[in-house]
Amino acid sequence: MIIGSISENKNFEKRVAITPDILKKYKALDINICINKNYANHLGFSDDEYQKEGVEILEDKKEVISKSDVIVQLNLLEDEDLKLLKANQSLIGVLNPFVNNEKIKNLIEKKINCFSLELLPRITRAQSMDILSSQANLAGYKAVIDSFSVFEKAIPMMMTAAGTISAAKVLVVGAGVAGLQAIATAKRMGAIVFATDVRAASKEQVESLGGKFLMVEGEENLESEGGYAKETSDDFKKKQESLLKETLKKIDVVICTALIPGKKAPLILKKDMIEEMQRGSVVYDLAAIQGGNAELTKVDQIVDHNGIKIIGEKNILNKLPVSSSNLYSKNVFNFFANLFDKEKKEIVINMEDEIIEKTKVK
Repeated sequence: MIIGSISENKNFEKRVAITPDILKKYKALDINICINKNYANHLGFSDDEYQKEGVEILEDKKEVISKSDVIVQLNLLEDEDLKLLKANQSLIGVLNPFVNNEKIKNLIEKKINCFSLELLPRITRAQSMDILSSQANLAGYKAVIDSFSVFEKAIPMMMTAAGTISAAKVLVVGAGVAGLQAIATAKRMGAIVFATDVRAASKEQVESLGGKFLMVEGEENLESEGGYAKETSDDFKKKQESLLKETLKKIDVVICTALIPGKKAPLILKKDMIEEMQRGSVVYDLAAIQGGNAELTKVDQIVDHNGIKIIGEKNILNKLPVSSSNLYSKNVFNFFANLFDKEKKEIVINMEDEIIEKTKVK
């Protein structure tokens, strides 16, 4: 059994799907690995590090794809590489089938097994494979660090002989994995933190991290069976807008993390609401690539609107590519190990396994 992985387009994606620290686990399953030359040099992982663990380094990406039974990636392969895939190969990654519907449909017609890891069910057995959680954790942390670097005031309260500096006030919109990590990071840095979420269960989690949960009157519990947020009713949206509009008047930094898997990000911060904020305030929108939680967000730009900065990052994990690659590669290995039959030395697609059934794109 050979697993292959090729470099992503580094203009958009710096992460890799196989890092040196996971190689011993593949070797324990008697799996051979092949990658292209200079696969992860940009992350400080040399070809020598891979070769020491028995990885085959091939000159050309085409060779890697041709030789592999299973190909593991971050994102769907580029068009020229997709054409090289052949029947009975398996492709594992964040394939985004909602956006890449036609491309994946063509792959399935060619009898290529496609597994999209963002579709993993939120069950205990899948936690070690949960790429959304591992990557969102880092995204929430980095969003706080980056927004504080742009904010032109001190974050913690400081008592000096010259007077007292008040602590910055931070609002986290969406208390999922990214939001909770953002709350914890902002709190550790001395900020006063508020948070809001449509899921009632989030209140306890927010408060356990020292945040103050903003409740909408007549709170709906908008949590899906899979643990994700559902879309809100029009009445709820109006109440939420009213609450946020008042809150934003005293907020210095907003971290937006609200996403609904496979759909456009909910619009939460409208232009008139942002205009209630004080000059010098910062909005960091982690949902930018899916349309943004803030009306004024532009992907990969810092928009200055009346002195308020709105930051829309396309791929914040490109700023933490080593840490995020290490976690992602462990997620991918755990997913593969669940597919792999140690006795038969092949992958077994058992559609009665909820993990396989949910992630296999049909």
